[in-house]
Amino acid sequence: MRFMDKLKDYVHKEFGLGSGSRKVFAHYMVGLTCGQAREQWLHDVVAAKEAGIDGFALNIGPSDPWTEEQLDLAYRVAEQVGGFVLFISFDMAVGEWPVAQVVGLINRYKSSDAQMLVDGDSFVSTFEGPGWAENWRKVRQETGGIFLIPDWSSLGPYGVGQKLDLIDGAFSWDAWPKAGSTRVTTNEDRIYQECLRGKRYMMPVSPCFYTKLPQWNKNWYCPSESLWYDRWQQVLDVMPDYVQIITWNDYGESSYICDTAPAQIVQGAEKYTVDYPHTALRAVLPYFIAAYKAGSADIDLPGDETAVAWYRTTPVSAGPDGETQWGQGGCESAARGARDVISVLALTTGARQLTVAIGQSVWRFETSRKSTVSYFEVPFGDSTVGPVRVTLGQKFVDGPAIVNECCHGEVIFNHVAIKI
Repeated sequence: MRFMDKLKDYVHKEFGLGSGSRKVFAHYMVGLTCGQAREQWLHDVVAAKEAGIDGFALNIGPSDPWTEEQLDLAYRVAEQVGGFVLFISFDMAVGEWPVAQVVGLINRYKSSDAQMLVDGDSFVSTFEGPGWAENWRKVRQETGGIFLIPDWSSLGPYGVGQKLDLIDGAFSWDAWPKAGSTRVTTNEDRIYQECLRGKRYMMPVSPCFYTKLPQWNKNWYCPSESLWYDRWQQVLDVMPDYVQIITWNDYGESSYICDTAPAQIVQGAEKYTVDYPHTALRAVLPYFIAAYKAGSADIDLPGDETAVAWYRTTPVSAGPDGETQWGQGGCESAARGARDVISVLALTTGARQLTVAIGQSVWRFETSRKSTVSYFEVPFGDSTVGPVRVTLGQKFVDGPAIVNECCHGEVIFNHVAIKI
């Protein structure tokens, strides 16, 4: 390892990265942008920036003919907006990457004002690709230097720890409960931090996971009833070097937090993403991101008091499970892991009255007097269905009704999200 690399690693390990360097990114699927106009990029960049997100990790494959055209648009828009960074996340799971192609793309954007840099080097990431690992030595040489934070989750943290001479840190893709579990933990995050020995860790955060795309043999749900709350609380506990939200716009896996862009929805995902908005989930990001960067949850609320709620619109008993499994590689029905609840996350500056109504049933809560963050769950089921209303103080929002009938003949495990 070069002397300067050793010095940077030592300083980072001994003294920490510093709150001024913490950043939050969102994973953006460029493969969904064929023919996308500048206006959509502008909309997404502005919306992400307003939520407190620092930049996009641009996921690209090696063979989409529109990749460079769309990357050019993305970088130009981010440059014009300002204060928003981009970096390429090479998807190594969808095809072979020639070294020259990777080098060419990094060199193409390394001088952009929007390129995410660390110590003057282009920030670069991946989705998987540990078999390509040795090629990064040549990429470093031919680009003049990169700052490599790959996702090699298939190796696990201990496996990644055996390749520290090739990387500057690591990104984990394990943002969801594992098969058979209902809550995610920080166990994996802590092990990554230990195995990286002071190199930088990028922690994953996601709101949801549900996919049913038979053409790709994908059909599973990771319980997400408390996930958006759990994971941001865990960020404030772990305080990683970076955070990456998975994802901005992956409709096929229901992990999106963007405003719905119909042209990006992958074929087959329409029935579980159209009319299932997640935009509301961004309402809590300015607080959580500010707290993460400050290194403390004890900060002033950076906006108005708000509450967001997310829920499925049918009980799991309302119809067949569609053969959806409980977690990737699971052998049980997703209906066993999914909980019939409305999840509510409120940000307030003191005790406030919060109510949740489902039809004629009403639940009343009081938000915390001491903490900015309050979290509640309200159960629903066969006999507790109907229109949904969430009220915080004098403000309220109505959401889609919970019904006992599956409009597509089977339970949809994606959530809708609403905000006050």
